[in-house]
Amino acid sequence: MSGSTQLKTVDERPVLRFERRLAHSPEKVWHTITDPAELAHWFPAAVSGDLRPGGVITFTFEGQDESTDGEVLTVAPPKEFAFSWNSDVLRWVLTPDGDGCLLEFTHTFGRGESAIARLAAGRNAAGWDTCLDALDARLSGETPEQPTNWHDRMAAYVEEWHLGEGEVVDGVIRFRRDLVWKPVEEVWALLAPESLKPGDTAPASAGNGRLAPGEVTIADAPRVLEFSWLHNGKPAGTVRWEIVRDELDGVRAELTQTLPEGHPALATELAAWHERMAALFAATFGVEPEPWPADRVEALTEHYAKQGL
Repeated sequence: MSGSTQLKTVDERPVLRFERRLAHSPEKVWHTITDPAELAHWFPAAVSGDLRPGGVITFTFEGQDESTDGEVLTVAPPKEFAFSWNSDVLRWVLTPDGDGCLLEFTHTFGRGESAIARLAAGRNAAGWDTCLDALDARLSGETPEQPTNWHDRMAAYVEEWHLGEGEVVDGVIRFRRDLVWKPVEEVWALLAPESLKPGDTAPASAGNGRLAPGEVTIADAPRVLEFSWLHNGKPAGTVRWEIVRDELDGVRAELTQTLPEGHPALATELAAWHERMAALFAATFGVEPEPWPADRVEALTEHYAKQGL
């Protein structure tokens, strides 16, 4: 199966677009993407309901008692099938292509803040890649291979689509990084010991290898960690970690660093936190990456510098 994967913005909402060439007729593919018994072989949740426009469709993940509902939006066999899932929209369009067909699948993120929804595009793209591979295997009467190395799959999309980049908002460095569904307690443990309290010196694990950690001002495990950072031995600003769990968007880490007016080497600070956030993401998968080579850090620093940072 050949194809492409893109992250686009449509009407200010992030949209994942997958295009796959399948060696099967639109009619056969249609049956496999609309029949609940077939969906069970490749779709990420069990599906039931009334598959007609306006009908209610229900999704249940394996091992979970609670279900979520959506609405069937389009049923036009054997060409187009679309439904909502929570506030997202999933759409399949089939076009005849020789002795097979072209499948265009889009996932439009409709929930919450657009920038937050976009953060999860890397993990969703890796997940849908796996589902579409399983769909192709099902169509061919084969058993799909079990996915491996989720970190590398997701990290590749994060890098391709610049989802791990930081920004400067009102003079404050800010990074927001998707951590999939990692328990917040486990994320906290990667940053600081549970026993950490205000007045303690912040651990090096909560820094970026560049700044000197100062005194902890907030240690609200497993949600908020705030501490001063030092320049020439004196407090120069504040670093704040927030571990956020959203019922629909998963878990993310939000990092801010305040800076004294006129602080030099802003691009260098951004590059250091960029690497640290990538390492945190890897650690949630049990991966301990090697420190980035100097040329990669230099290229990233230049990238931020070109943005005027």
